[in-house]
Amino acid sequence: MKSKNTWLVILAFLMASIGFFGNSNQEVQAAKSNGVLRIGMEANYPPYNWTQTNSSNGAIPIEGSKTYANGYDVQIAKLIGKKLGKKVVAVKTEWDGLLPALTSGKIDLIIAGMSPTAERRKAINFSNPYRKSTFVVITKSNSKYANAKSLTDFAGAKLTAQQGTLHYDLIKQLKGAVRENAMKDFAAMRQSLISGTIDGYVAEDIEAQSFKSVYPNSTAINISKMPGFHVSASDSETSIGVKKGNDKLLAQVNSALATISNSKRDQLMETAVKEQPSTDSDKKTNWFVSTWNTYGSMILAGVGMTLLLALVGTIAGFFIGLVVGVIRTIPTPTSLLNRWLLKVVNFLLSVYVEVFRGTPMMVQAAVIYYGIAQFWHLNLNRTVAALVIVSINTGAYLAEVIRGGIMATPKGQFEAASALGMTHNQRMWNIILPQAIKNCLPSITNEFIVNIKDTSVLSIISVSELFFVGSTIASQSFQFFQTYLMISAIYLVLTFSITRIFNLIEKKLQGPKNYNLMANQVQVGTPEEQGGNN
Repeated sequence: MKSKNTWLVILAFLMASIGFFGNSNQEVQAAKSNGVLRIGMEANYPPYNWTQTNSSNGAIPIEGSKTYANGYDVQIAKLIGKKLGKKVVAVKTEWDGLLPALTSGKIDLIIAGMSPTAERRKAINFSNPYRKSTFVVITKSNSKYANAKSLTDFAGAKLTAQQGTLHYDLIKQLKGAVRENAMKDFAAMRQSLISGTIDGYVAEDIEAQSFKSVYPNSTAINISKMPGFHVSASDSETSIGVKKGNDKLLAQVNSALATISNSKRDQLMETAVKEQPSTDSDKKTNWFVSTWNTYGSMILAGVGMTLLLALVGTIAGFFIGLVVGVIRTIPTPTSLLNRWLLKVVNFLLSVYVEVFRGTPMMVQAAVIYYGIAQFWHLNLNRTVAALVIVSINTGAYLAEVIRGGIMATPKGQFEAASALGMTHNQRMWNIILPQAIKNCLPSITNEFIVNIKDTSVLSIISVSELFFVGSTIASQSFQFFQTYLMISAIYLVLTFSITRIFNLIEKKLQGPKNYNLMANQVQVGTPEEQGGNN
């Protein structure tokens, strides 16, 4: 009877998952039919694009968030959306996730200051350029490389560029330069330059203008005009990414761009540079108060998302682990068919456990979120995808924890229950599991705490949890140390509170420490032997 119930639980879980997929796909299709143009961008690369807390200066909403995106890319997108008669919505996505987001259909266009390199053209199509740039090395004004006149003058300089961009490859042309590891985004490179861990980074001229406005001690050396420097014309252009096969949309985008004059584009960029997030803060106000006043709502939303993912993921993962753990401890059936069926099921569950325990959650997130959309055309909502990822990852770990708890139960418990005539299912649910779960509670608590911290890896699919929000704030306020210190303190408060709550639960389950054993003693012998009278 229990085996039947177990299979019903598994079937219900699969049907619920399919329901999530179907609902998410319907939501995406509905968004398309409602005339929404979804633009993929980092919203973290001023003056091209950035995140702000309100809709001022013509900002557009960021999908799945209460924040807004603005910048040069946003204004170009709005002009295209107006031409197409569609409402423009930004989909905040990390740089490495832009291409898979486009090819999987999660966004309609990439407008993120992207160059149409030959390698990228193999994966997606590009529009006509909407901006042309020159390449520079950005360094400090007092750096010994600030007066470089030739490519060889950068010998010994520690240089870097953004990961996954042409800029990083260009460092090879600077003979003698030390090519440091590529960095995640421009915010990280700016902070590294300010702190002195690098001597400079390769970028476009507009990045130099943007950085100069917030850090006057920076300077840019134009390497595009230096003898020996080579770059193709297309690599110095910025274009809009369109999914292959969507020729109609590509033609519409090119038609819209043709209506935007060069003077209008220059004016939009000048405005973006002026309106980009300021790093100035009120000197009379504590930095924490200033940051909280500006970004408090974003931080609270990030905390809420982190707790939601950790709590739901741990609870769902517990039930997944419980089902898997129980199935993997079922005794070998006497029937040949059932014996082989159990072996197959155990093999599949073992594969599940090993795969999800043996691969990083970040990789699992990318594969599930983008892979399912690309190969099965099922577009999961970003939050739903995150919940599924955390749940199945947690389930794999807790499956082994619960299985270990069951196996650790003394054999005498099984034998005593069998002697009383209990079936395997009765023994498991009435005798073994209550003890195993209670013994596993510390490990379950630990998994909950791990989930609170590990939700940070879901930034790969741009879930607006606490770390993702903190990264956005740090990159726009340039208060990296202060911001991450505050985020660390919030994580510590969350984990400390959860630990104390579960400690109280454990003590409650253990019951009182002292028992009145004398009250429970059984009298032995006759009343006369005990000194009593009839």
